[in-house]
Order: sequence, then C-alpha cells, then structure tokens
Amino acid sequence: MPTSDAFSPALALTLAFAAALTLGLVLKFWLATRQIRHVARHRSDVPAPFAERIALAAHQKAADYTITKARLGLLEMALGAAVLLGWTLLGGLDVLNQALLSALGGGMWQQLALLTAFAAISGLIDLPLSLYQTFVVEERFGFNKMTWRLWLADALKGLLVGALIGLPIAALILWIMGATGPLWWLWAWCFWMGFNLLLMVVYPTFIAPLFNKFQPLEDESLKARVTALMQRCGFSAKGLFVMDGSRRSAHANAYFTGFGAAKRVVFYDTLLRQLAPGEVEAVLAHELGHFKHRHIIQRIVTMFALSLAGFALLGWLSNQVWFYTGLGVRPSISLDPTLAAAPNDALALLLFMLVVPVFTFFISPLFLQLSRRHEFQADAYAVAQASGADLSSALLKLYEDNASTLTPDPVYVKFYYSHPPATERLARMHNPSHP
Repeated sequence: MPTSDAFSPALALTLAFAAALTLGLVLKFWLATRQIRHVARHRSDVPAPFAERIALAAHQKAADYTITKARLGLLEMALGAAVLLGWTLLGGLDVLNQALLSALGGGMWQQLALLTAFAAISGLIDLPLSLYQTFVVEERFGFNKMTWRLWLADALKGLLVGALIGLPIAALILWIMGATGPLWWLWAWCFWMGFNLLLMVVYPTFIAPLFNKFQPLEDESLKARVTALMQRCGFSAKGLFVMDGSRRSAHANAYFTGFGAAKRVVFYDTLLRQLAPGEVEAVLAHELGHFKHRHIIQRIVTMFALSLAGFALLGWLSNQVWFYTGLGVRPSISLDPTLAAAPNDALALLLFMLVVPVFTFFISPLFLQLSRRHEFQADAYAVAQASGADLSSALLKLYEDNASTLTPDPVYVKFYYSHPPATERLARMHNPSHP
C-alpha cells in the first residue's frame, strides 16, 4: 500500500487546482460585476469626447447590450466551473473513461471514443447558453440574422469538418505519443505546428467557403483605392473578397486570412454598407499596420514557443501518476510488469486541456497588454498611410454599429480587452504622446 508521501504530489495538485479554480472564479465574478456597475453608472451620459458624434440612444443601447452579455457571462462562468469540477475532482472523466475501457478495452479506438464522447457531452452542455446568446440576446438587440435552418446547417457542417479533420489529427497525435518514445512531445509539437501552418493556407480556399460565400470585390473605385494602399505599403494579396456576414449577424468586420502567397483580404458585406470608401481604406490600413510591424509573425512565433513549452510539460506530466490521481482520474497502470497497461494518452490530453486554462488566466493581462500595444501601433501606421479622421470616424461607426460600450471598467479591460477602449484609441490618434 502506498505511503502518505506517495500521495503528497497528488494532494498538492488537488489543493492547487481547487484553489486556482476558486480564486479564478471569484476574480472573474468580481471583474464582471465591476464591469456591470461601471457601465450602468455611465449609461445616462455620452462621454464628452463623443457627445457630438454618438447619440444618447446608441450609447444606452451599447450599455444595455454590454450589461446583458456580462450577466449571461456570470451564468456561463458558474456553469463552466461546475462542469470543470465535475469532469475532474468529482470523477466525471474517470467514470467516462472506465465505461469506455469496459466496453472497448484499451487501445486507439477507446482513446478516440473518449475524446469524441468528451467533445460531444461538452458541446451539449454548452448548447443551451449558446442558443440563448444567439437567438435571444443577439436577437433582442437586432444583431442576429441567423435562422434555425442556417444554424442547423452550420452545426452539421461543423460536425462533419471536425470529424474529417479532427479525428485523423487526434489519432496521429495519439500514435506519436505511444510510438515515438520519451521525446514524443517534440515530434507531436513539430506535427502540430506543421498542421497549423498548413491550415493557414488551406482554410481560406477550402474550409471557409463551406460556411460563407466569398465574392470578388466589385466596387472598382474602392478596389483601386485599396490596391493603391497595399502597393504603397508593399503588401500583396491573392484577392479582395466580400463575405456574406449579414446572413448571420449585423456585426461588421474586415480581416486578412491565409499565409504566404495565399493571403487574401476579406470584407464583411455589412462593413462595406456601413463605412464610406475612405473609412474602409483606413480600416484596411490598420490591418496592414499589423503586418508592417510584424505582429502576425510575432504572434506565430509566440504560439510556437508557448505550444512547445506546453507539449514539453505535457510530456512530463503524462508519466506522473499523481497528475491523474490528483485530478480525480485513475490511470491505467499495471502492477504486473509482464502485463501491458492500457494507454493513458487521451486522458493526459484531456486533463491538460482542462486544467491549464485555470492557471494561465492569471497571466492573461500580460498578453492582452501586448495585444493592445500592437493595436496602438497599427492605428499609428494607419494614420500615417491613410486619413486619421477617416480611421477615427470608422472606429466610432463600428463601435456604434456593434454596440460596443464606450465606458468599460478599466480593470476589466486589463483582463479581457485585446483592443484598447475607444477613448484611449482616439486620444492616442489625435495625440501620439498621450499615455
């Protein structure tokens, strides 16, 4: 029988996980309630810098939308924490794993079944709130354009694409984990990074068109303006496309997609309807600023480095019995050295994906601060290459049309905002030395 010392790492992990989960939940609730109170407190008055350009009704709509989403977020947080606790310390993942072991025995099919069953159950748990967000909240504020038929078509396509791509990828990762020895994590990381780079090339051409229609930009005047901007900036793209985003939502956006020679510029049709040509040019100049400052490359390199560290950590943890037992799961370990144990690779993957976000939430402000800094740099580049007045006007239109609050709580911003609030962005545009 193991001594108490043998259980100490497992007990330490249990306590650390429980403490991090509790502290994270308390912190998230505190941040959300701060956001709700702050936005509600400033609902009655448009901030002075925007008083002449944003109507009070639009400002109040944004406040109500923000508060409604934040309140729904409180429920999502509570449900998410309860589900996470159920999967781990309360034994849900262990029950599922043992049931599949009894039904299928140990092996690749059992591991794939575990991953599939976990994904299916998690999706069903998240489904009610997701539907409420789309068909109640977004509908109430006039953003939802999704029909039930379109939602069902998207869901079926998503399941099919996920199965056709996800299952082979999962099978290969599991095979690498079991067949390539102690350094499996390095081989798995190389494969995972290669797959992600390939996906950047393949996604725009083969996957995205399954869900949306992409038509070449037909406005010759706008096309000439955008092309001239890209030439000034030394940027080339495979094409300029308009996406039928209005089929699903009234929210507007524009983005670059693809990698290398496969890069393309995509405008939501809603964006082109809401912005003047000069404003569209300014928004595109902002996106070009990210490429000019190599933000995309920096993010890819950061993703590579963090994923390498993650795979290395998983490689070590997957061989530690306390990693499983400390999180409420019984690993398949044979006490008889002549008998082969069932593989625990799928269990290790799931536990790692469940637990890591609990701890990384506390360092998220560091990465978000860097992201907001990148946005300031892209804004400055856009002002230099296009019109600052057009960029300012475009941002205000997008904030208004997307019902983004102009008065977020400053502390909440640090934990959740990848983009600076409107007040900070416009102040920096008009005064680059503004802190």
